[in-house]
Amino acid sequence: VQLQASGGGLVQPGDSLRLSCVASGRTFSWYVMGWFRQAPGKEREFVAVISRTGGTTHYADAVQGRFTMSRDNAKNTVYLQMSSLKPEDTAVYLCAADGPFPETTASRVDAYDYWGQGTLVTVSS
Repeated sequence: VQLQASGGGLVQPGDSLRLSCVASGRTFSWYVMGWFRQAPGKEREFVAVISRTGGTTHYADAVQGRFTMSRDNAKNTVYLQMSSLKPEDTAVYLCAADGPFPETTASRVDAYDYWGQGTLVTVSS
């Protein structure tokens, strides 16, 4: 599976932004999809995960209530709608795929076999 993330940019605190990740190469609906982020000098951390059908999502505590993950299996795309952005949300955001047919919706970095290149989100006034 090849993953291509996009949508990052420079925004002000309180703004919104939507990231997209397009997948190719295998049947998209076979994979659980995750969003992770990595800030400079910090380890990669879990942001959100969505089940293969889109019926289940889980979020990191730091983004719960502000971020919404969704997917469109017909378009081979996952989205991360981010609102009320904070400076501490600044990071490279990466999408990842776990599968095919994983048993769980994992939040561990090492559960994911396929990674996109990331898109930079900078939140600054």
